[in-house]
Amino acid sequence: MTDTYEELRHSEDSAELSHFAREPLPPKENQAAFSRSTALLEAVAGNQHTPLEDRIFLASTMPFPNILVKLSEDENDEVRAAVAANPDDKNWLVGRLTKDKSGKVREAALRNPQTSWKMRLEGAEDAETSADTLDFLAKLGVESEPKAPAVLAAMVRRAVALNPSCSQATLGRLAKDEASDVQNAAAIRLAQ
Repeated sequence: MTDTYEELRHSEDSAELSHFAREPLPPKENQAAFSRSTALLEAVAGNQHTPLEDRIFLASTMPFPNILVKLSEDENDEVRAAVAANPDDKNWLVGRLTKDKSGKVREAALRNPQTSWKMRLEGAEDAETSADTLDFLAKLGVESEPKAPAVLAAMVRRAVALNPSCSQATLGRLAKDEASDVQNAAAIRLAQ
């Protein structure tokens, strides 16, 4: 298997790499074949000769940390954004992607349900976070993720209200928030 792994890792044959990327995995019951296939996918994922659409496919669909970690280091922002949006990610990997150099990747990670509340709070405080993503974060614990911890969700919504990139529409909604500290933060911003 080591030889095949190394061949795939260094292959410049994009058709072969694409074939491996799209080949269905064997059943998990066949542990040896399943493990071999996921290991080979890691080699395919890390090879920049694997076509972009196949790397995005793997980043979007794979639940395996070894493959997602490899793709999270891809030079292409679209691939890293697909990893950041993958709901099968581990929260530590999504958290790392909230610090990516690309705003597109950071914002995809902030929208991932696996993202920790600490990372969401930092994203809500970041003036570079887009108004759309701030609007998404402003709905946490209210319109989305209604079972979220109330205190943590309110902290994120308050941070959104204080963020200078927050839109007037989002501020208007936050001024009517169920949490008084969120209402107060929005009211202060609206009064400026």
